[in-house]
Amino acid sequence: MATFVFYTLAAALVLGILIFVHELGHFLVAKWSGVRVLRFSIGFGPRLLKKQVGETEYALSLIPLGGYVNMLGEDEGEPDVAAEPERSFANQSLATRFAIVFAGPASNLFWSWICLMIVAACYGMLVPSELPRVGGLVRGLAAEKAGLATKDQVLTVNGEPVATWDQLVERTVGSKGAPMALKVQRGDSVVDITVVPEKQATLNVFGEHIGEAYRIGIERSTDTKPVSVVEAPWLAAKQVYFYSELIVMSLVKMAQGRISSSELGGPITIARMAGERAQSGMKSLLEFMAFLGVNLGVLNLLPIPVLDGGHLFFFVAEGIFRRPVAVRVREVAQQVGLVLLMSLMLFAVYNDIYRWIQG
Repeated sequence: MATFVFYTLAAALVLGILIFVHELGHFLVAKWSGVRVLRFSIGFGPRLLKKQVGETEYALSLIPLGGYVNMLGEDEGEPDVAAEPERSFANQSLATRFAIVFAGPASNLFWSWICLMIVAACYGMLVPSELPRVGGLVRGLAAEKAGLATKDQVLTVNGEPVATWDQLVERTVGSKGAPMALKVQRGDSVVDITVVPEKQATLNVFGEHIGEAYRIGIERSTDTKPVSVVEAPWLAAKQVYFYSELIVMSLVKMAQGRISSSELGGPITIARMAGERAQSGMKSLLEFMAFLGVNLGVLNLLPIPVLDGGHLFFFVAEGIFRRPVAVRVREVAQQVGLVLLMSLMLFAVYNDIYRWIQG
């Protein structure tokens, strides 16, 4: 029970921050543009808490799966628009409306950059180690069966010295499945271990099968490289770009059927991962929040009605055809987008429950 509560609180913290950052982006750019903001809400549905500050109501709502910034002139035929037409969202220039909507996803990407910059500057950067050292074991494969342990460093293979990770991989792949007699440094002692490589599928970062090779089932260890305050922003930006590219390519491959849709995770998966990362420490939690923030930013830019990307798509169409997309077209598109989004969320929750039942 305690674990469930901890995981729930960790997920609420992570998602709450990401939702707040997203909506804050819309809110600030709207304010800077002179648009009247009627409500700033974290969550949807009935309002649990609310406070009026100036012209804006700030609210915490019941359903914690998002949030919204309600601006004057967003809905057709609002009576208050006539009193302040210059402060209506609908009456702003195309560039201003585009900037207000784009600011949400952009804020998530910016926040992820901040998180990763903090991680790099405070904790350094993990880089693959050049040493032939065991960073982890794949359960059930040869290395685990033979008795290898994490942090073991291979000294020789069949009597020949091994100085680097690449040399160890080369000897393993070239073994063709023949037994390998290893001398291993374990703490202050040297132990002899014999391991028999097994032919295993080679997978890329997306889990796609790209070949086969002989392996013993060990993972490469990592070293921590100190990062200066000057280097941190650039390294963080590269990581945000890498995450963005990874997410886009995953979506493309899922649409092509090359990645199973069972990989989709929902709120239960997020809660579990947030809890695990929180238990591992601040560094791990910040990295998870950064990755989730990039997810939120990129997915919101998809040209699906209801999402920010759908609105941006309509703005682009307006710019091309020199007139707004018809109200009826937008309404139908929003309804279709809502059904699609809800179906996707329900499927993700189904995947969560199935994984939980399967253990």
